[in-house]
Amino acid sequence: MALDQYQEEEEGMSFLDHLEALRWHLLRSVAAVLIFTVAAFLAKSIVFGVIILGPSKVDFLTYRVLCDLGNSLGIAALCIDELPFTIQSRQMTGQFSMHMTSSFVVGFIAAFPYVFWEVWKFISPGLYDKEKNAARGAVFFVSLLFLTGAAFGYYVLSPLSINFLSNYQLDPSITNEFDITSYVTTLTMLVLASAIMFQLPVVVYFLSMSGLVTSKMLKAYRRHSIVVILVVSAIITPPDVISQLLIAMPILVLYEVGIMIAKRLEKRGHSNRLSLIKTVNQNRN
Repeated sequence: MALDQYQEEEEGMSFLDHLEALRWHLLRSVAAVLIFTVAAFLAKSIVFGVIILGPSKVDFLTYRVLCDLGNSLGIAALCIDELPFTIQSRQMTGQFSMHMTSSFVVGFIAAFPYVFWEVWKFISPGLYDKEKNAARGAVFFVSLLFLTGAAFGYYVLSPLSINFLSNYQLDPSITNEFDITSYVTTLTMLVLASAIMFQLPVVVYFLSMSGLVTSKMLKAYRRHSIVVILVVSAIITPPDVISQLLIAMPILVLYEVGIMIAKRLEKRGHSNRLSLIKTVNQNRN
């Protein structure tokens, strides 16, 4: 089917037709998440034993990299030899429910590029050609930032937070025995929160395209944004300064990237206006 024919059919669709199209997009998205969730559920030894419980073991990749870095720099404190805590299940359904939860989270992360592609397929026919050209590559960049944020939360934020919380003691007589629900919930929150926060450049891009945000505005509110980012980082991370800074620093970098994106869009819009004025003057002459 030709693109113009498809657009004409989209424009001629009624409200109920759009609801029907949305329903199929949602069904395919849910089906993709379920397929990956079932696959993750069946691969219990890998998903739970290796991925979910990975940051709780001293042979985790992040800990080994830190130890190698510590040996090369002569800083023995970077080597994590033990994580003084045990994980228990204090509820009868604890292990099964966390198996389901972790499988769903892994399935959602794995299916996210396809899910966003389905959402974009529903949204894009309603955009103008100029908006479509401006949003070209949206699926790729949104998926890339989401997966990058999830990887950052899993390999950087989660292990350092777990190490801090497991070594934090009010008194030597108190032992850390974490419930499996608390462990999985904390890990999931850190990974998903990091993945969502990494979407900041995309949000700035579309706000700049719509004219709601400018580079001057972003620069003017830079100090305010730093405070907001630190507050949000404090909310979504455990109560230690290191974890808060670890998630705040890349977000601040992404904020600066957003300023560069807004400035580039403004220059492009200015050059387009100059070209339009030049074309109009030539036509008048």
